[in-house]
Amino acid sequence: MRALHQSFSVPFEYQVLFTQHLFETTNHTLLQLLEGSDGPAKVFFVIDDGVDEAHPQLQQHIEDYCTHHNSTINLLAPPMVVPGGEASKNEHQHYEEVLKAVDNHGICRHSYLLAIGGGAVLDMVGFAAANAHRGVRHVRIPTTVLAQNDSGVGVKNGINAFGKKNFFGSFAPPYAVINDSHFLTTLDERDWRSGMSEAVKVALIKDPIFFEQLENDATALNQRDAAAMDRLIHRCAELHLAHIGGADPFEKGTSRPLDFGHWSAHKLEQMSNYLIRHGEAVAIGIALDVVYSHLDERISLADAQRVLNLFHTLGFELYTPHLEREALLGGLQEFREHLGGRLTIMLLESIGRGVEVHEVDEEKVKAAIQFLKNGGHATE
Repeated sequence: MRALHQSFSVPFEYQVLFTQHLFETTNHTLLQLLEGSDGPAKVFFVIDDGVDEAHPQLQQHIEDYCTHHNSTINLLAPPMVVPGGEASKNEHQHYEEVLKAVDNHGICRHSYLLAIGGGAVLDMVGFAAANAHRGVRHVRIPTTVLAQNDSGVGVKNGINAFGKKNFFGSFAPPYAVINDSHFLTTLDERDWRSGMSEAVKVALIKDPIFFEQLENDATALNQRDAAAMDRLIHRCAELHLAHIGGADPFEKGTSRPLDFGHWSAHKLEQMSNYLIRHGEAVAIGIALDVVYSHLDERISLADAQRVLNLFHTLGFELYTPHLEREALLGGLQEFREHLGGRLTIMLLESIGRGVEVHEVDEEKVKAAIQFLKNGGHATE
């Protein structure tokens, strides 16, 4: 047998920047990011329609900003507005429209495709950026708590297919991420709350001090305190970036610690036809796996109750009738398939420390569901 072998590594580097009022002409965050191009940087924006509606002057502010700084920025065309939420990932014509815009406006590997919106729009535009010309520079500007502290700072892109989340996708780091806290001021109550579940998740498996901070800030967060939310987003993003910089950033193995609580969350979203938002489903999924961890004699009832109490103080509902549908357990099989055939589920060993298991007792899952249905009490 004859064989040739090749091995090489490619370094990835990107920044997560924090600012307010990104498109005020005196704000140089974007300007400094794009400086260094050979001539004015060619840019094109895609905007989540929910953001466009909540900020009706946004398109004009973008055009004014680019005009004011036209020696550095070349706005190729007015921004494109696409549907927000899972519709942007379920209906593939939006992905194709972004690709057509890349072609029509002459966007190349040295141009910039900027997406402004929630995590679903960022996922979809990121997937288009990763595929066009085998990779266009992509700048994410997340506008929800969930996207600013989790999905928007990561390396995943994708769209949904065959009834499954992110069946088509890629691992492609963005050129940069810009978190503008002003966008959070117009979120409705559900979207403000929803993203906090991912902060609870990463605290539970990685950082007990962060979990205590969340407990201390929970009432303020529920009352939309901006300083408390800034602390949450910055630390959560920091922990996610540290994980991505670890041994398996593109998830080649079967270990998926950041998917704690997600095996059921993804299924709950699908079964509810996405009426349950991702962060809401993640809160329920985490609660389910925390109670399961207690029933599996891994954590105390007191620790499990701390987690449930935190979610309740933040304003989450931790039970939905969808939990009792037989199809929920199909989420375990889908997770198994997604991980290459071996089931790997993260449970809690203590607050701040996760442990991986490869088998799940379905009767204990059902008991955990009843525990949540009873408002956080064991079945008599």
